[in-house]
Amino acid sequence: MSGYILRRLLLMIPTLLGILGVTFLVIQFVPGGPVERMIALLEHRGESGGTMGGGGMEVSAGGSSGGLYRGNRGVAAEQVEALRQLYGFDRPAWERFVHMVWNYVRFDFGESYYHHQRVVDLVIEKMPVSISLGIWTFLLTYLVSIPLGIRKAVHHGSRFDAITSTLILVGYSIPGFVLGVLLIVLFGGGSFWDVFPLRGLVSDNWASLSWPMRIMDYLWHITLPITASVVGSFAVMTMLTKNSFLEEIAKQYVLTARAKGLSERAVLYRHLFRNAMIPLVTGFPGSFVAAFFSGSLLLETIFSLDGLGLLGYESVINRDYPVVMATLYFFTLLGLLTKLITDLTYVLIDPRITFDRAA
Repeated sequence: MSGYILRRLLLMIPTLLGILGVTFLVIQFVPGGPVERMIALLEHRGESGGTMGGGGMEVSAGGSSGGLYRGNRGVAAEQVEALRQLYGFDRPAWERFVHMVWNYVRFDFGESYYHHQRVVDLVIEKMPVSISLGIWTFLLTYLVSIPLGIRKAVHHGSRFDAITSTLILVGYSIPGFVLGVLLIVLFGGGSFWDVFPLRGLVSDNWASLSWPMRIMDYLWHITLPITASVVGSFAVMTMLTKNSFLEEIAKQYVLTARAKGLSERAVLYRHLFRNAMIPLVTGFPGSFVAAFFSGSLLLETIFSLDGLGLLGYESVINRDYPVVMATLYFFTLLGLLTKLITDLTYVLIDPRITFDRAA
């Protein structure tokens, strides 16, 4: 087992480097980088006669010949070079890549071009929204889908099975953002009832509230986004649970347990439950970790929540490469570690599984 874990950890190094290298290479061919965007912005400000400072540079519009702007003639070449130096694009691509990887090894992700703050601080600032959406969706999905899937398996072919299958498949077919708009229309002060707030994770006076009121205020704000997020998640987990239990119910050891006179409850929870839950529990680590970092751009936009989904979208649009590359590195590393934990979970659940001969 220790040899397998060591091999998997060593394989993470080329995997990380490969993903970062491909993404970095693609970025080199994407038009409209941060330098070009800053030049376009400064030229626009110059034509309108405004002033601005960007990235620590003082800019004068239509001023003296030593300024950044020369009327409508664009940006001076020396100032373009200053921008390239400011963003580090004056160095060769390979040197920038090596420097980036060395910093990432030390978990130094640099500073955002767009937000002008450390990437780590920026991600931590956006984390509460994504944690709220992810962890509640994760918990509700598992707490509802697993018992429901077990009941559907036990009563396979019944009216209850047919009705619940129809309901969860209808919920699965409705996109989360469409359901979010519908909930706003119904309960967010649209055309019917004004019950739930539509902006933010908490109220503006949240800090002045007592702890019970803070909890209620938080739940009050998160109800509609969580409902829109979780409804579509029930179908996959419920049907996976049902099919897993149906497969185990048909096996010989279940028939033998019933022939010995054991009750259905004893057969279900003492013999069948552990084997049927292997496909579900082994995916638990990945789902649990992903819940802390999930981000939904559309839901965050609809409900005015500033989370990781919106941050990722803004980073790509604004060519904020430090945020894009740093989040890619962090989430890839986390995903690889989670995949290793998931594989090891197989052994913990079923000791018959071994990786001694795994490559």
